[in-house]
Amino acid sequence: MNKFIKLKEVCLRITDGAHYSPIGIKDGYPMLSVKDMREDKFNYDECKFISVDDYNDLVRNDCKPLLNDVLIAKDGSYLKHVFVIKEETEQAILSSIGILRPDLNLINPTFLKYYLQTKSVKNTVAKKYVSGSALPRIILKNFGEIDIIYPKLLIQNKIAQTLSYLDDKIELNNQINDNLERMAKTLYDYWFVQFDFPDENGNPYKSNGGKMIWNEVLRREIPEGWGFQTIEELGTITGGSTPSKANKENFSKNDIPWITPKDLSQNIGNKFIARGEFDVTEKGFKEASLNILPANSVLMSSRAPIGYLAINRFDCTTNQGFKSIVCNKEYPFEYVFYVLKQNMLSIEANASGSTFKEISTSVLKTIKILKPQKRLVNQFKNSASVIFQQQNNLEQQNQQLTQLRDWLLPMLMNGQVKVE
Repeated sequence: MNKFIKLKEVCLRITDGAHYSPIGIKDGYPMLSVKDMREDKFNYDECKFISVDDYNDLVRNDCKPLLNDVLIAKDGSYLKHVFVIKEETEQAILSSIGILRPDLNLINPTFLKYYLQTKSVKNTVAKKYVSGSALPRIILKNFGEIDIIYPKLLIQNKIAQTLSYLDDKIELNNQINDNLERMAKTLYDYWFVQFDFPDENGNPYKSNGGKMIWNEVLRREIPEGWGFQTIEELGTITGGSTPSKANKENFSKNDIPWITPKDLSQNIGNKFIARGEFDVTEKGFKEASLNILPANSVLMSSRAPIGYLAINRFDCTTNQGFKSIVCNKEYPFEYVFYVLKQNMLSIEANASGSTFKEISTSVLKTIKILKPQKRLVNQFKNSASVIFQQQNNLEQQNQQLTQLRDWLLPMLMNGQVKVE
């Protein structure tokens, strides 16, 4: 029979980050919130930075995570992200993140992290320790009362190690995919931004004196023989829609994949997407006059926010928050993906709206972009397609590893599966 113990009995401290936000500066110490949390670490790309004086003040108030602290997403999507600080760095956190400081003589931090990720714990937290409807948040003052399965420390270590093997492989795949992404993006930039594509002799064009001419429409110099075109010429721009949510017959869990910007926001770090949280039925599909986007279309969120990109693995449809491109034969999805990424600032600049910005189909169609030589587009596809396929394979492998981990997690915790 499982033994349970209160969370507060195995933690030296249960607290959260700063309840005030210092003024941000350009360079300084990272000031992190729940929006900067990812599955197993922080993402610093869009975080705030604070001065040394503000940072030192927050350190004195115990708002700096320490080695082996377990950090939890406290506000909003509570417990969506839970991870262990594996390396202490100079950074501070806001109150949207909770800090659990485990007693290492009593509990393994990684075991505690995995335990908090089980569905049973999340359900218990939702019922007992969450307040607020618009912005649900964990009530930390009562959070220490939560019951923790408490096997011997040796068993905790074995469970943590077993699950960590899977997470380590997922992280390794992510690192490989990051490197592959840099390779593909560098190749695109080298050819279509810096114009050092291979000339007739295989030498970098611009660096070897390739002729550049001024293009009045694009307001810049471009290689001789290149021109301009509109985004519309890359393929068919297709929007989406939402069937009535009042009719439950419009949605299911195993029908026509229906993607929303929320699905893409949860897919950050991946290039491909198979399906979202919900599918639409044939009835819902017809009611909303939806269109099928064939596999290898480029999905782009067009509002709230603009700019999430993904490639669909299978035929799908989307809600109204998208302007997707069904690529034509001249412009493969590998090329179109980076064209949209490269021109995102221009796309955002042409958006309109008071409540939130949105790029309309009519405006998107008219945005001017470079028109390179067709041979280069084909050469880029030949090189990039190998990278894209590797990324697709690794992302699918990660999905399988995640499913295996999530299947094992509750059984290891409740003793149905034992680690010898």
